[in-house]
Amino acid sequence: MDHGTVGSAQSGRLLVEVRETGSTAVVTPAGELDHHTADLLREPLEECLAKGFSRLVVDCSRLEFCDSTGLNVLLGARLKAEAAGGGVHLAAMQPVVARVFEITGAEAVFTVHDTLEAALAGAGDDG
Repeated sequence: MDHGTVGSAQSGRLLVEVRETGSTAVVTPAGELDHHTADLLREPLEECLAKGFSRLVVDCSRLEFCDSTGLNVLLGARLKAEAAGGGVHLAAMQPVVARVFEITGAEAVFTVHDTLEAALAGAGDDG
């Protein structure tokens, strides 16, 4: 089901890979998502939405850190995806990243899955 890496962006602290799986775009940020690296995630998310992917799965398994700027990038993508009839699903969050979502209450506005496989299996649950 993996169609290969469609694109990637990198700085010293964040690498973002994007792959397309059917009607879903899987975005995998690896490293630290903060004020300095947020655009490296924002741009691929916006490109996916511009291509017509309204369902985005963010594989957080390799995300080591997320601050409020990173959280805002994800929240912005969620609003745009929902306006297009889809959503942003978060998968496999590390405890340190999950904690940010718990503290801010953001976990309540995202669909969070324990694994990437679970997020992909829920392909029909937007809307």
